[in-house]
Amino acid sequence: MCGIIGYIGKHIAKDILLEGLRRMEYRGYDSTGIATWEESRFSLIRSAGPLDALEEKVSREKLFGTAGIGHTRWATHGGVTERNAHPHRSSDGKIILVHNGVVENFAAIREFLCARGYTSSSETDSEVLANLIAYHYAKESHRVQCSRFLESVRRALFHVRGTYGLVVLCADFPTEMVGARSSSPLILGIGKDEYFLASDVAGFVSRTRDVIFLNDNELVHVHGDDFSIISLNREQIKAVRQAVDWDLSTVELNGYKHFMLKEIFDQPNALNNAMRGRFSADGSTAHFGGLQMSPRELRKIDRVIFCGCGTAWCACLEAEYLIERFARIPVEVEYASEFRYRNAPMDRNSLVLVVSQSGETLDTLAAMREAQRKGFRVLAITNGIGSSIAREADGGIYQHAGPEIGVASTKAFTSQLCLAAMLALYLGRLRDLSFEDGVAIAEALRQLPQQVLEVLKLNDHIRRIASRYQHCHDMLFLGRQSMFPIALEGALKLKEVSYIHAEGYASAEMKHGPIALITEECPAFFLACDGITLEKTFSNMHEIRARGAPIIAVVTDDCQIPAALVDDIIAIPRAHPSVQPILAAIPVQLFAYHMGTLRGHNVDKPRNLAKSVTVE
Repeated sequence: MCGIIGYIGKHIAKDILLEGLRRMEYRGYDSTGIATWEESRFSLIRSAGPLDALEEKVSREKLFGTAGIGHTRWATHGGVTERNAHPHRSSDGKIILVHNGVVENFAAIREFLCARGYTSSSETDSEVLANLIAYHYAKESHRVQCSRFLESVRRALFHVRGTYGLVVLCADFPTEMVGARSSSPLILGIGKDEYFLASDVAGFVSRTRDVIFLNDNELVHVHGDDFSIISLNREQIKAVRQAVDWDLSTVELNGYKHFMLKEIFDQPNALNNAMRGRFSADGSTAHFGGLQMSPRELRKIDRVIFCGCGTAWCACLEAEYLIERFARIPVEVEYASEFRYRNAPMDRNSLVLVVSQSGETLDTLAAMREAQRKGFRVLAITNGIGSSIAREADGGIYQHAGPEIGVASTKAFTSQLCLAAMLALYLGRLRDLSFEDGVAIAEALRQLPQQVLEVLKLNDHIRRIASRYQHCHDMLFLGRQSMFPIALEGALKLKEVSYIHAEGYASAEMKHGPIALITEECPAFFLACDGITLEKTFSNMHEIRARGAPIIAVVTDDCQIPAALVDDIIAIPRAHPSVQPILAAIPVQLFAYHMGTLRGHNVDKPRNLAKSVTVE
């Protein structure tokens, strides 16, 4: 969740920290803060609310320190107040830190420390970490100075149950910085005479792309012009440096009012990147270089279990329809948060496939580890190169969608749908899918980016439709077969960015209870693009119409829909069934975007949400 950053170098730290926080603000924006070392003390500035308020406070201070830490918060323990904002300082003033994660046993630790004279000024679990490190630092006074700071952090973490990505500074060692991680991302950036620690490469990508991704239970110690990495058990770790290939323009607005809109319009490019180099020479199938499974091994799979959260879960559900239809393999979809604890029986030839845009979603990471613990092979679809899920999975597929800054996922979702269709094609051709049918799906996928461009031309039309419904308080999204997951995603998107109560249902399920919600003030948004059940969907529309509710319908451009049946029509190109859901998702995204902006909300930073969910 939270965005953390640390800096040690030769430049003024506050400017670098604020820039990093601005680029990571999508990770949380309840409160912000920075601390820099100024001659003989830490200067700590915090503010409730978004980064603008902190920047205004910082502008009034003379800060010239070249070492510091910063934080942008998504609240877990404690309300959204200045005293709960990070950084947090130990009550003896020796230790100051920023933390991403949850300390599950913080109450017991706080009670232990309170008995030993350490006090707390906030409601957070993170402040307990600062005091715990300070407690061990005091106990380590006999140790040689060069290792006392690092050792105090290491010993403190042995007592922590939960998750953490943290960056720590010590008043006695102002030119040193210690970072550590456990199930919460932390990345070391190596620049020229400067070092960075951040929860996201975005925090320092403008200054260096030379990085080291820390693994769980590793600590990094930056000291002078060098660094070292050890495990929690004091083992020396050989660092693996990587170059991050980022185009800085991808994390800037470039003329768009919001990242969400920019990323909606970037979908043709994201889809091209997802497919690039992944079709066979004969054009009849897809291939993936990172699955780490041979065709012979994949043919033995008799069940696929998908795990995801939020929008990724909706993508998993779409994958179920696609793989069962074109590859004829039974598929089940699990909420990752439930799968970990449910202890579901699994056949020996089951394959688990997890989906996470960031590759750091804690519930999904835990589900993956649980499946691996039981001996199952786990593949991943993720956009997060170098992420925890990407590194720990047995194989997988990178989305290559580029950074997604908007909290509400758009291009990552359609990229996941595209890869699901390609995976269905690949698995289908290993089984019963004919050469001719394979060529048809592959060609449909190749045409997809151009068809998405055609749908994006409907932006102004969709905005006009949204303007007629911006004052509603409830909305239903309805679809059948492969349109049902898009209906679920449509309801989720509308809730996320407009704060309108919305629900997604399979169209035929309306008459089994939810139709009781229908009123003239509750519009119904139909995804009517599934050819097999189109007439049935029209019947469902009549049922809604008879009860006076307005109807918006996304249909294909060759659909002969009775004009009197709907109030507003959004016509999209007819496409192969493997890609039609992707085209249907674009109007849903644009509708949610315009509903949110017309209601005056910041759609890039929806209330109570954050981009990467790294807590349970």
